[in-house]
Amino acid sequence: MAIVTFLVKMKVRKPAVVFMLNLATADVLLISVLPFYIVYRFSGSHWLFGEGMCRFVMAAYYCNMFCSSLLMTSISVDRFLAVVYPVRSLPWRTVKRAWLVCGVIWVISLASTVPLLIGEQSWTFPARDVTMCHDYQHLKYNLSLSFTYFSSAFSLFIFLPLFITTFCYIGIIGSLSRSQFDGRHKRSRAIRLSVVVLCVFVLCFGPTNVIYLVYLVQMKYGNRSLYIAYIVSSCISSINCCLDPLIYYFASSQCQRYVCSLLGRKKDYRPPVEQMLQRVHKDQQPESTPSAPITGSG
Repeated sequence: MAIVTFLVKMKVRKPAVVFMLNLATADVLLISVLPFYIVYRFSGSHWLFGEGMCRFVMAAYYCNMFCSSLLMTSISVDRFLAVVYPVRSLPWRTVKRAWLVCGVIWVISLASTVPLLIGEQSWTFPARDVTMCHDYQHLKYNLSLSFTYFSSAFSLFIFLPLFITTFCYIGIIGSLSRSQFDGRHKRSRAIRLSVVVLCVFVLCFGPTNVIYLVYLVQMKYGNRSLYIAYIVSSCISSINCCLDPLIYYFASSQCQRYVCSLLGRKKDYRPPVEQMLQRVHKDQQPESTPSAPITGSG
């Protein structure tokens, strides 16, 4: 629904819409492969779909993680520039440049998953008649190589974007707190939304990658005590694709209005108090004077 709303109703006329459209596309990529992962876990971590699908699902999973992280960071930078440097950033924040940034992000994210696509990812345990996908790839290959790949990837695509995103949203919150131009309710809502976005980013991407890196280190010494924690945290990170539409798209009253229009409904988003004042104002107007809607101050 978000993708259709962006393309049909909102049109792609702003950099923010470009970033959100690409973020929604990345989330659809993850959603398309999650059923395979769900069947895998509910089958007792037994992979039923062959080596090729194992490589594709794992590559799509990490591509979504890396791409989403970079796109969310791009959105945070765009919002930071729009809030903190609204006039000076106008020449930089163009639709063309936003598409260019998204293209680079997709190329980098896809290129980062090449090792997962070319390396064997499934491993069969004859004694248990179980084929595992990706979980124990380090038993067959060099553990230090796996650790080097994932530590580099997580540093570039998770931890660095996390630092940039944190910096941007702290700057946004600080600028909104000092602002004297917006209404108090609108400013407070924007601050709360910024805090929620930052918390979701930290909780969805931080624990999973830290736990996985620690787990790889433990595996070097034959310790698998963090395996369950890794599985649970990877599931939590997948929730990100469900939260993105709520905190990025449909939290906006403008997006809500477009969605209602897309569904063939009309919705008035003026606050109830303002609507009541408008009715009172119309009742008090002389019959000869045409009534005008209140544009309203806060």
